[in-house]
Amino acid sequence: MSTPTPTPERLSPRQILDRLVAFPSVSRDSNLPLVDWVEGYLAGWGVRSHRVYNAERTKAALYASVGPEVAGGVILSGHTDVVPVDGQAWTSDPWTVVERDGRLFGRGVCDMKGFDALALAAVPLALERGVKRPLQIALSYDEELGCVGAPPMIAAMAAGLPRASAVVVGEPSMMKMVNGHKGGHGFQVQIDGFEVHSSILHTGVNAIMEGARLISWVNQINAENRAKPVTHLAALFDPPWTTAHVGTIQGGTAENITAKSCTFGLGFRCVPGEDPLDWVARLRAEAARIEAAMQVIRPEARITLHEKFYVPPLVPETAGAAEALVRRLTGDNGTMVVSYGTEAGQFQAEGYSAVVCGPGDIAQAHQPDEWLSVAQFEAGWRFMQDLVEDLCR
Repeated sequence: MSTPTPTPERLSPRQILDRLVAFPSVSRDSNLPLVDWVEGYLAGWGVRSHRVYNAERTKAALYASVGPEVAGGVILSGHTDVVPVDGQAWTSDPWTVVERDGRLFGRGVCDMKGFDALALAAVPLALERGVKRPLQIALSYDEELGCVGAPPMIAAMAAGLPRASAVVVGEPSMMKMVNGHKGGHGFQVQIDGFEVHSSILHTGVNAIMEGARLISWVNQINAENRAKPVTHLAALFDPPWTTAHVGTIQGGTAENITAKSCTFGLGFRCVPGEDPLDWVARLRAEAARIEAAMQVIRPEARITLHEKFYVPPLVPETAGAAEALVRRLTGDNGTMVVSYGTEAGQFQAEGYSAVVCGPGDIAQAHQPDEWLSVAQFEAGWRFMQDLVEDLCR
């Protein structure tokens, strides 16, 4: 007599959220324990998942498909990494979900394990209802480091799964449909100068002071862009222009020595309709101009630009399938764009129709005592239930 196959444990969205938050999957650390759990959860429901590792095989993205192998399904996209809690004053354990006054507290509940939990909870529902088009799950790593973990996963999905008609990236948007966001391009700038005593600074190259020239150029770019006429597409954003920014800087050894080295991060947030590569070309040209003047004094002086990440903008689509889907499920007929970047732009660049829609307020992301309202979590679950019904039609 054969042994009956055990029924997998049916976890509620809240129970899944509790499990996910308990994994401290900070971007600087491995996410593999969380991926192991998700893989086991899906396997319990007979769903095969696929991993896409980073080069060091210390992290992995995971994707899966539920339902028939046909085109026209929907991808639910989230990221597994969270930002650190170091130095933040939490009133409860950040790795344990705590409910107080209608809010769920914990690192990542809003950004964005709340959405991940809802997507995973929809898997057994899709199986039970017998969806006619697949529900596809996509969980990335290193989103918080510049969305660097998603592109290989997206490419693998495009090559290995039937093409989905829509992608919903569940970054917190208060369950409103976001159909546009800025793109991002980030660099680490390394300036190599030449040390001399500051009393004879004209014979050396001060890397900090030369770096200041490039930072001054950043300020000039922002002033110029702010003064330019605003395009129709850019007018949707706040601010309605491409911005450049330097947030950290390190360098120098002593007050009376010209700095031998200087490093800082430099990034652009580009409005849709502008080519990010044009801004990269302008940055390289300005760096080359400053470097040439440095090398007149010391030929070994250098400016090196290390590309850290590139996130393409999400451009509002004309008659986009993802936008139509989310409007149909939420009843949201407004237009909303955001100035931060998401993996939706990367899906769109791969030819998918994509939007952003997820529970919670982005203002709570990365904060101490990060929270997601129970009402938003419940609204997200209603969205998942309605999505499954949509896939059954």
